[in-house]
Amino acid sequence: MKTIRQIAEEIGVTKQAVFYRIKNPPLSNTLHSLMTKENGILMVSFDGETLIKQAFEADTAKTFDDKKPSSENVIFDTILDMLRRELETKNEQLTEKDKQIASLTTLLEQATSNLHAAQFLHGSTMQQQLTDGSEKTKKTKGFFARLFGNGS
Repeated sequence: MKTIRQIAEEIGVTKQAVFYRIKNPPLSNTLHSLMTKENGILMVSFDGETLIKQAFEADTAKTFDDKKPSSENVIFDTILDMLRRELETKNEQLTEKDKQIASLTTLLEQATSNLHAAQFLHGSTMQQQLTDGSEKTKKTKGFFARLFGNGS
């Protein structure tokens, strides 16, 4: 991040010339998202700095050779390149996220399968305990309970 003054000094123009350029289209539309204010000082990102410098270079080149592209074309080409790079980065991130989602889906399916197996085992164990418990109750009746019981 650089200040307008730093950029102006690097280009060899005044601060006012840079401010004039960034407040007028096509730079004004593009640079809005590439600038922030920090402690009351306008800061320009690296991409914004590149656009400003290319706008001034295009004007200088136009003075010497009218066959070179206009400053607007250079700016639009630069913006297009920036957007392409950003799109490539987003595509790489999406590919990585797809891999993560596939991995998490596999883990979720395994966990669900394990849960079903655990529930089945728990149900079988509970049924066995209930069956064993009723048999133990019948077997544990003592002599007097059998003798004086209601015959069951």
